[in-house]
Amino acid sequence: MGLFILRRLGVMLLTALCLTFIVFWLTNLYPNLEKLAKTQGNFRMSDEAVTSYLDDRGYLEPLPIKFAQWLGVAPGWVTQKDDGTVLARCYNEETPVDERRRFCGVLQGDWGKSTVFKDDVGAIVATRLALTGKLMFWVLVLMVPMALAVGVLAGMKEGSKLDRSLSTVSIVSTATPEYVSGVIFIAVFASSAFGLKWFKGSATSAMESANFENFFLPVLTISLYGMGYIARMTRASMTEVMTAQYIRTARLKGVSFGNIVFKHALRNALIAPFTVIMLQIPWLLNGVVIVETLFNYKGFGWVLVQAAGNNDIELLLAVSVVSVVVVLLTQLISDIGYVFLNPRIRIS
Repeated sequence: MGLFILRRLGVMLLTALCLTFIVFWLTNLYPNLEKLAKTQGNFRMSDEAVTSYLDDRGYLEPLPIKFAQWLGVAPGWVTQKDDGTVLARCYNEETPVDERRRFCGVLQGDWGKSTVFKDDVGAIVATRLALTGKLMFWVLVLMVPMALAVGVLAGMKEGSKLDRSLSTVSIVSTATPEYVSGVIFIAVFASSAFGLKWFKGSATSAMESANFENFFLPVLTISLYGMGYIARMTRASMTEVMTAQYIRTARLKGVSFGNIVFKHALRNALIAPFTVIMLQIPWLLNGVVIVETLFNYKGFGWVLVQAAGNNDIELLLAVSVVSVVVVLLTQLISDIGYVFLNPRIRIS
């Protein structure tokens, strides 16, 4: 098992490096750099002024060198201007000479500075990721038990009225986008139009305190959308297990239906949904953009929109790298969990 994990980690690191390089290349295309220069300088800048701005700040270095500097494995760029001004990636003119670093990048914990928020990128990402993590936690607490219960109940007796009813609910919840259900919930529960203003304000206050009134609607909106897919997968898995030979044998021996479900069928039926649940985590991280915008919850998805919309290259890179790492980590956890849940798999 240890060798399996090490191999998976090696593949994960290589994949993360390749995907990060692709994102770095796309964000550093010249049109993006030109837009950045004009945003930070003047939209009426001439082509020569744009080139000078980018050259002074190391943006026109060869792509592999820029990528190595961003990672922190190559010395940061330093520009000595004609007027004596010094521009550098790793320090500024006020930095004492003995404190000026040559290397500063991701490996040193330096993610750069956001051109939009004028703050350290690492601090921004950590704050927004924590907010979305809080949202994701409550979504999983609500969504997973609800989805598993619906899927197991529907799959216990295929073709029954309960199965058809719960399957319909699952399909409807999956087919309803978050922006539709979110607007409906706001109109019904958070406005006075129907006389049911149970939830006052927006989810913004939940960033400081996860109070029930302002935090439940976005959690419910995301949970209902994700619940249907997990429930349908659980139902399909449960149906397949209930028709297996060992289940038929247990029935013929007179084992009660409850014991068949909980002692024999349930564990095997949860193997496939476990993988689906783990795949929901990357979706929750990046797929909550609409919900966070709709409920004015300034989490990870919100900062992704801000970075992309304002061409904040350093922030966009950091958000992309975190997304890649989360996807790969959930895949690793999914693979390890699948091995433990499925006794038919053995790793030598």
